[in-house]
Amino acid sequence: MDFDTAHQFLLQQTLSSTDDQRETFIACLRRGKPPLPGQVTSLILALKVLDDGLKDEPVLDRTLLKALLVLIDDSTHLYRQGVAEGVFWPPLLADDLTRLRQSARTIMTGQTN
Repeated sequence: MDFDTAHQFLLQQTLSSTDDQRETFIACLRRGKPPLPGQVTSLILALKVLDDGLKDEPVLDRTLLKALLVLIDDSTHLYRQGVAEGVFWPPLLADDLTRLRQSARTIMTGQTN
């Protein structure tokens, strides 16, 4: 995955709001559905590519920051909301969300964990 593909994939999976994007990562969580197979793995890969490509950048654009915040805040909120509503999430989803949050924070802060 190259940098531009990773960037577009992250934006699509987190910020897309059109009806034809019902299978994006965040859309699935909003509906109380687990992510599609491979979605989390692809997001983790995209975040790694972005982190590598942005290591020397002193600033990040707002759209990218918004997408990272969606991964950090919204995914956690939607997961917890689902738990409270009795949604049966896949057993490893909580761990996957932790990895996504850590990767997103690394990009935002420019510091490795």
